[in-house]
Amino acid sequence: MYDVLIKNGTVVDGTGKPSYKGDIAIKDGLLHLNPDSNEAKEVIDAEGLTVSPGFIDAHSHGDLILGSEDAALFKTTQGVTTEYVGQCGLSSAPVVEKNLKDVQNMLAMGTTFFPDDMKNWNTFARFLKYADQQKMAANAKMYIGHSTLRISVMGMENRPATVKELDTMKGILREAMESGAAGFSTGLIYTPSVYATEEEIIELAKVIEPFNGIYASHMRNESNKIVQAVEETINVGRQAGVRVDISHHKMLGRPNWGKQKETLKLIHDANNEGIRVFHDQYPYTANMTTLNATMPPWHLSDGFSAMTEKLRDTEFRKQIKAEMEDPKTEYDNYYLNAGGWSGVYVYSSSKLPEAEGKFITEYAELVGKDPWDAFFDICVENNCETGGVYMSMSEEDVFEIIQDPYCIVGSDGLTRSWKEKGHPRASGTFPHAINYFVKEKKILTLEEMIRKMTGLSAEYLVLKNKGLIKEGYDADLVIFDYENLKDTATYSKSNSITEGINYVFVNGEKVYQDGEFTGKAPGKLIRHNK
Repeated sequence: MYDVLIKNGTVVDGTGKPSYKGDIAIKDGLLHLNPDSNEAKEVIDAEGLTVSPGFIDAHSHGDLILGSEDAALFKTTQGVTTEYVGQCGLSSAPVVEKNLKDVQNMLAMGTTFFPDDMKNWNTFARFLKYADQQKMAANAKMYIGHSTLRISVMGMENRPATVKELDTMKGILREAMESGAAGFSTGLIYTPSVYATEEEIIELAKVIEPFNGIYASHMRNESNKIVQAVEETINVGRQAGVRVDISHHKMLGRPNWGKQKETLKLIHDANNEGIRVFHDQYPYTANMTTLNATMPPWHLSDGFSAMTEKLRDTEFRKQIKAEMEDPKTEYDNYYLNAGGWSGVYVYSSSKLPEAEGKFITEYAELVGKDPWDAFFDICVENNCETGGVYMSMSEEDVFEIIQDPYCIVGSDGLTRSWKEKGHPRASGTFPHAINYFVKEKKILTLEEMIRKMTGLSAEYLVLKNKGLIKEGYDADLVIFDYENLKDTATYSKSNSITEGINYVFVNGEKVYQDGEFTGKAPGKLIRHNK
């Protein structure tokens, strides 16, 4: 007898091949195609519904809220069954207690709480003991973040690592890979990762090579110098011999729209050279990160609290303003990329909640201030722990990138709290990709879109036994109503439940049905290559 029998569904199996009408069974957590019996503990009539592999979020920050109710709200309700966490150089482990506050300040963009046990996560193995005790509705694999590594070893120092410091970072990373980490991530616009040389990144990436690890990078630049940034990222893969994921690939700022023709060529040339390079994308034309990322990163080398104090000074504000307004200032300038404060939307400002849900210019008008002073005051009141959405991208660029054969889907969702405002990608990326690219714009077929969210992701991300509806594969499934699928998340109502997701199965267990959680928590922190 099967555990579950799904009958009469339209099966989109994750390979990209045409869908077909068929039955699927689940037994002991695994899939069985062409079931030879109608006997099952539960029978689901999927007539008129689409059955696909569970969606794989190639770029998530879910390690920061692991096992929480919010984690399930953000991921499970849009059909995500596996997420890749520890992205952008920002992982919750390994840490050392003496520098724990600096790590937590950095991670605050993605969580409102830190477990008491965090002070003990000095190795990845110790973190896994905590992770394995959490009740998870989805699976996860985790990268080790470069900023987390750097802070653990050398704090927020704005300088190259010494040989001894680099060796210490290598040792920490090696232990993590031996314990099952998926690879190594960088966020080369964020402090302190931004202070590292390319040579430091290459040396660390070499550590993950024997483990078939992945190097995932939020690159040094996604605007004026994006071509050079892609070249650097690919070179890390070349020199270290590792596969590379270019995170949330996009062209920021109107002067840079269209440069994906150059960056995609670089990616194709690298693959032809034998370097395994792919990229992920979220299906929106606005990006999101901290508000402090608009400021030149060298000013944050002493940490957020020190920067907050400096921003109280009028003359220092004038200096920052002049640097930010100057396109020649050498950093990825999110203020200019968004076309000024009228293109920067505040999603998180816990100490000045009246700023949330407004563009900086709107908030400035509300409080009767110059937009620059309004921005600086938001940063000061919140200890630089704030978040913004930036209107920086071209729809045509987004279309061309998603159609690239090396592109898969990742939300890059910052999932601080379901109660806070954020970016709709956190709760809506996967249904939005279907609605936007397939239904509305018709630039991909449903089968092609599903493959980029399942089978192709599993292939590129070295995720075994998942991503396909195939005999003997893990029973991670989404059953949805294609005609009535609706991502309800918007910029003004960013955290919202998707309509049309009927069932979600993880490792053979039903975790979600018709808008309700079942209470089951079969998700696992998957060890890489285990």
